[in-house]
Amino acid sequence: MKNFPSFIEKIRTINNLEEAKKILFEVSSKFDKDKINEAIDFAILAHSGQFRKSGEEYVIHPILVACITSFFSDNEDMIIAALLHDVVEDTKYEFKDIFLKFGTNVAHLVEGLTKITNIREHSLIPSSKIDEKLAKSALTFRNMLIKSIQDIRVLVIKLCDRLHNMLTLDALRSDKQKRISEETILVYAPIAHRLGISTLKKYLEDLSFMYLLPTEYNKIDNYIKENKENLTLKLNSFISKIEVLLSQNGISDFEIKGRIKHYYSIYLKMQRKGISIEEVLDLLAIRIIVKEKIECYETFGVIHLNFRPLISRFKDYIAIPKENGYQTIHTSVFDETNVIEVQIRTCDMDKNAEFGIAAHWKYKLDSATPNTNWLNNLTFENEKVEDFYELAKNDLFREDIIVYSPKFDTFTLPIEATALDFAYAVHTEVGNKAKTAYVNKEKVSLLTTLKNGDIVRIVTDKKEIPRCSWIDALKTSKAKLNAKQLCNHRIKDVENDIALNILKSIFDIDLIRLKAIIKANYLCSKIHKIVEDNNFLVDVVNKISKTLRDKEKFKYLFKSHKLKKSIFDSIKIVSNKPINDIEFSFCCHPKRGDEIVGFLENKKVTIHHKLCSTATDLIKSKSDMVYVEWIQENSISKYLMIVNLQNKKGELAKFVSDLAKLDVSIDSIELGVNSDFCKVEVEIDSKKLDKISQKLKQTYHIIEFTSLKDAYNGKVK
Repeated sequence: MKNFPSFIEKIRTINNLEEAKKILFEVSSKFDKDKINEAIDFAILAHSGQFRKSGEEYVIHPILVACITSFFSDNEDMIIAALLHDVVEDTKYEFKDIFLKFGTNVAHLVEGLTKITNIREHSLIPSSKIDEKLAKSALTFRNMLIKSIQDIRVLVIKLCDRLHNMLTLDALRSDKQKRISEETILVYAPIAHRLGISTLKKYLEDLSFMYLLPTEYNKIDNYIKENKENLTLKLNSFISKIEVLLSQNGISDFEIKGRIKHYYSIYLKMQRKGISIEEVLDLLAIRIIVKEKIECYETFGVIHLNFRPLISRFKDYIAIPKENGYQTIHTSVFDETNVIEVQIRTCDMDKNAEFGIAAHWKYKLDSATPNTNWLNNLTFENEKVEDFYELAKNDLFREDIIVYSPKFDTFTLPIEATALDFAYAVHTEVGNKAKTAYVNKEKVSLLTTLKNGDIVRIVTDKKEIPRCSWIDALKTSKAKLNAKQLCNHRIKDVENDIALNILKSIFDIDLIRLKAIIKANYLCSKIHKIVEDNNFLVDVVNKISKTLRDKEKFKYLFKSHKLKKSIFDSIKIVSNKPINDIEFSFCCHPKRGDEIVGFLENKKVTIHHKLCSTATDLIKSKSDMVYVEWIQENSISKYLMIVNLQNKKGELAKFVSDLAKLDVSIDSIELGVNSDFCKVEVEIDSKKLDKISQKLKQTYHIIEFTSLKDAYNGKVK
């Protein structure tokens, strides 16, 4: 059965055991029938008495997962593992039973697919009981990925399992439907993309989209159904023109497939451009499949000579394949009033695009093999498994660009990646020691956003350079994690010195004597805590004061070391010295939430980032320091919104009404005189900010949405 959509529709309708077994034998006829029968019988026995939420026998699920798996693989062990993938988790049987009955390979695959229901690793215990479900899900995901480094087949079976779960999701409660769909679109569809299996990716995306955004899905679905005849006629007309042109130009052995783009890709285009389904020009696409690579370029020439192209849409993935092995020439052309996407590839490239890494198991292809280095690049040794899960999702759920080293080695990075992300992609040491960057031979900042095709060179220093305030600007998990680790190591080193400088400033004594007193009070291992805890600072000051009075009674009897708390805008200072003012350093640009330090000079405190290079020099020179911390921010904050409202009656009133429903207070509204832009200053509970922002963006074209808080003066602009 070659047609995947019709195959999946057949799978969707099967709800009894005999039908499930029948289709499995149809698609797995090339395998050892006795072995497949033995695995089916074992699965039926193991799952005996178990039923799914829909009421059907549970064993039907693993049998149909095996059917889907067989569409992508001729590997017998994979089919058997798919049949047994839930046995260890959901029944009395253990890995040793599978090992003894079906061998090492099958047992290994099943182990990688088994959900982890008990959190056993101490370092991966969740931060709260509420997070336990997330932690279990994340730990299962982490385990599956680690197993997949040794055997990528684990991931392919898991994707087939997830597809069948999505096909039968209607039997679950709506909250479970949304949770599973969100995980699917954020994690599993991107994994299918990474493995180059577009067939699975599109189904997973569209099914998730249907449950997550049913209103938007139905709008697209209704439009496509209402206009299907007209769209099909346009597509057929274009295909006929292409067939004639190719034949006239000596290209005879070709196949053309026409299609309407899948729903989720249409939705993303609508969101990116802020347009409705009616305004999407390129709903249609054709794929031209030729015999030889050179014919791809000949076909491309014929099309561009006869139809006006959109130059910005041209991409040659044959010369430069995507990381997942995808090879195709992409272009878009005008045909009368339509814009139609054209993809040109060979037969082998077509199989590779549809089946990805699985195609290389089924066929001997003359095409690029998917790169699975992204699995190795994920960092698995995190303090919290939830953190790993979020970073992995971030790396998977992204669009990519390709950039080059000066030696033309290729690196795949997410869109909006910086030069520093590139440095970490080259090597952790290059990232940690990066001093500056050259993009296309031009010197730029390390935070410069890279574009597709850039040539990047990194200049390194002899020593590591922590950049803690830059972590949020980085886009890859590898860069974020390594930059964070470097900062954590450096922070531990400097906090003891900061603590000593603060105490030296309070007591006006030399460091040698101060260290002796700290040692006498058994505070050496804890002294760094005063940098973050002002209550502990007070305790330490009291202990040192008592020691000084006991040793030199008359000198310190009337000398006060009592600490006073002072508030300056967004900063709290604890010191026994007079302080008249504060200022934020412009060398490191500390922002709210950053770890900060304060230096005292002439009754003024200057705030630096804790790991600022200037601050490091001042700390080493034993400058006077004070305790500083951010004041906890009120959850109600002011924001500036610039929104593009349609120029029609009642649109502003509707917008104001929608803001009120979301509990957003309006401070001011300014309408553009000669434009549809509306500038609004609002007050929003920052805890609800993401939810409110997402809700508004679903209905309105938001140009800008920024906080009005300025960390440098603590005031609202």
